[in-house]
Amino acid sequence: MQPDDPETRLNIVREAIARAARLADRKADTVTLIAVSKTKAAEEIEPLLAAGQRIFGENRVQEAQAKWPALRGAWPDVQLHLVGQLQSNKAEEAVELFDAIHSVDRSSLILALARAMERQGRRPDCFIQVNIGDEEQKGGCAIDALPDLLAEARTAGLPVVGLMAVPPADVEPAPYFALLAKLARDNDLAELSMGMSGDYETAVTLGATHVRVGTALFGAR
Repeated sequence: MQPDDPETRLNIVREAIARAARLADRKADTVTLIAVSKTKAAEEIEPLLAAGQRIFGENRVQEAQAKWPALRGAWPDVQLHLVGQLQSNKAEEAVELFDAIHSVDRSSLILALARAMERQGRRPDCFIQVNIGDEEQKGGCAIDALPDLLAEARTAGLPVVGLMAVPPADVEPAPYFALLAKLARDNDLAELSMGMSGDYETAVTLGATHVRVGTALFGAR
């Protein structure tokens, strides 16, 4: 059973990240904890803000627009990451609102983001999402399409910093994390957005620089 206190939950997750980092001979501060606050109301997010968490993830542009401007008014140092799929027609709003976008996965979105960044003079970090398990229902580019898509994103001027993936559910995630880490190395990318509440410790031991944790921080949705 999870503790009720948000600060306690946050400390448990941070300690687990530090432990996994030590196992991999890494420093804990090389791992960014993204608290995934999708479906959570402002009053559920505020206790984590009060406990010192400053980096949050949302799945939908519209939901983030409804709650984060006011929260950022009170906590202006918050960073917001888009961790869900992004429609090309929402690129303008995404660039305006988010500090990082983890789901760049197709040419039309690259073009829409590049135009929005040019217009706004804002350049959120971008991760190319890879469909690491080749699953039809998931977003992400195919593994063999990654080099071309990455070249396209770089040519368009997107600040691509790393790769993101969600392994298939209910199977051992380690081989998928290891594969994503290899793809990042092969393509000269330093950052890896991988690992969620059930597997973030494994992800850290295999090189994750960003873990996307919701349930372990907020409780069941």
